[in-house]
Amino acid sequence: MNKILYFSALLLPIILFSSFANAYYVNMIEPFNMTIPNNGNVMLGKVGPGQTFFITINSSVKNSAGLIIQRGWNELLVEKAPEGWLFANSPLNRANISIEISVPGNAKNGTYNFTFEAINIGNYSKLGNVIFHASINVTPDVFKLNIYPTQLNTGPSQPVPIYVSINNTGVSDNPFIITASGLPAWNNTLTVIALHHTTKVFKYPVYVDEPGVYSASISVASSSSPLIHKEESAVIDVKASLLNDYNALGEGALTFPIIYAPVYAVMNIIGKFFN
Repeated sequence: MNKILYFSALLLPIILFSSFANAYYVNMIEPFNMTIPNNGNVMLGKVGPGQTFFITINSSVKNSAGLIIQRGWNELLVEKAPEGWLFANSPLNRANISIEISVPGNAKNGTYNFTFEAINIGNYSKLGNVIFHASINVTPDVFKLNIYPTQLNTGPSQPVPIYVSINNTGVSDNPFIITASGLPAWNNTLTVIALHHTTKVFKYPVYVDEPGVYSASISVASSSSPLIHKEESAVIDVKASLLNDYNALGEGALTFPIIYAPVYAVMNIIGKFFN
């Protein structure tokens, strides 16, 4: 009995060392930085219907001796994915290996699950493979919108800038489209990119042809789906006045030859001073 206990005590450190030696991992760098152990789980965050996003891992990993293997993971595969979702397995032997995943445009709100596998091809570096599991939440609520100012003064056919702040809380980098409605003038659309997990402010010029007080609706939608959409309102008071003309010059509304550009600059400064 004592011999059995003695050999068990000898074997236990060996078993534990073997378990830790094979406890390899992946370093995920997109959509955010995280070290994921073999058979680990990660919640990726939010994505909208129709959007695309990337799962990217670094190819380097430490082996059981603590040495860094620069191309330890040669490929990243999708072992399990929701039905109807599109993806392509990663290219081989890159410093960072990525999978692009596309959400169906008709995907219902809810949580969806994936299983990924990092491959050491042919077990060349004696790392085996690492499997990890990921979940993502599909919802159209993947960004926050703020505009300023919400009270503006301008003259007819003179551009007035509205600043559009987009806080992209999702994992996709798909473009957003800014539009204006509710005004007696045609206004351009503006396509912009606010990268995932960042906030960016965009200058959007608005035009009104006729004097009056108007409630403009500033709309932001993802280029991937009209379901991903928010809007805010701004009141624009349009009056013909010399001061409004001066302010408009700073937005590029020139009505005379370019040789008068220095004069425009002075006039615009006057307009800013009196605002």
